[in-house]
Amino acid sequence: MPFIRESIITTLHANGEPHITPMGAHETSQGLMLAPFKPSATLNNLLRTGTATINYTDDVRIFAGCIIGQRDWPTVATEVIEGVRLAHCLAHTEVKVMQQDADDVRPKFYCQSVHEQTHAPFHGYNRAQFAVIELAILVSRLSMLPKQKIETEIEYLHIGLDKTAGEREFEAWDWLMQKVTAHLQAENPTT
Repeated sequence: MPFIRESIITTLHANGEPHITPMGAHETSQGLMLAPFKPSATLNNLLRTGTATINYTDDVRIFAGCIIGQRDWPTVATEVIEGVRLAHCLAHTEVKVMQQDADDVRPKFYCQSVHEQTHAPFHGYNRAQFAVIELAILVSRLSMLPKQKIETEIEYLHIGLDKTAGEREFEAWDWLMQKVTAHLQAENPTT
């Protein structure tokens, strides 16, 4: 089973604007692997530039914000590759694509780190931060899941949120729950 780093990936659009998205970076024996879904801006940008930045943050609002369409987080220029990183990330890894495996759903990009930098200490995720990240993943897959699964997962994740959340975690949770509510109402407009 691969080790997956829950992270925020930054790439550059053709016009130089940053694209910011949550994505797991898989650790493999060859380095790091990114597997964006088809179609996606991250996929297009990786194909065009062959580079990306993997950002590590404990601000779960960025994970939630990207899922709801809020992608205007502050960035700064990277050190080695032509790109950007999150301005307030705890650490980042700049990568170059070394090999690509084609796939109809999720092509795999095997990457080599060309620069890593730590900006602030990481003290681990508390249960609320974990819950928000898991809810963000759930929200990104709402159309693939039955209502019962969605409700059961949210009920379980809410336990950790209630026990350890701060203001940032509650804000991120609320953003994501608005998406869940809208999805469930669209699926069953009579409730």
